Amino acid sequence: MNIKLIAVGKTDNLALQQLISSYEKRLSYYINFELQLLPDVKNSKFLSEEQQKVKEGELILSNVENSHTLILLDERGKEFTSIGFADELQKKMNTGIKQLTFVIGGPYGFSQAMYERANSKLSLSKLTFSHQMIRLFFVEQLYRAFTILRNEPYHHQ
Repeated sequence: MNIKLIAVGKTDNLALQQLISSYEKRLSYYINFELQLLPDVKNSKFLSEEQQKVKEGELILSNVENSHTLILLDERGKEFTSIGFADELQKKMNTGIKQLTFVIGGPYGFSQAMYERANSKLSLSKLTFSHQMIRLFFVEQLYRAFTILRNEPYHHQ
């Protein structure tokens, strides 16, 4: 299985980028992982929130094939413990999914088209974090999940 994380905009904070890169490298020992950063929507200051969500959704969906299992990182998504998330990943791997694609939406969330295309939604927390921090939190939890699945000494209960 391949796992991709799609996010709109670059990571401006160098410290966050270094940490994200560190977890990307660690993940390469377990799975084919790709972080795909899409450019910000142009002239977004002239767009309404809804128009911006639609433009971002079009951009994101143009990078997702029909065969991909699409999971939105969304505040209204299902929450898991780290072990529960690892178990969920294992279930998806057991079903033979080839491409699992997670998406971090823009500042206003997802368009209706994104919700209609998504296979499911995942919430990392009830708290609100910056989109750049969520990138780090997600790759760390993904790494943690694989160490849990391999019974490696990273996660402690």
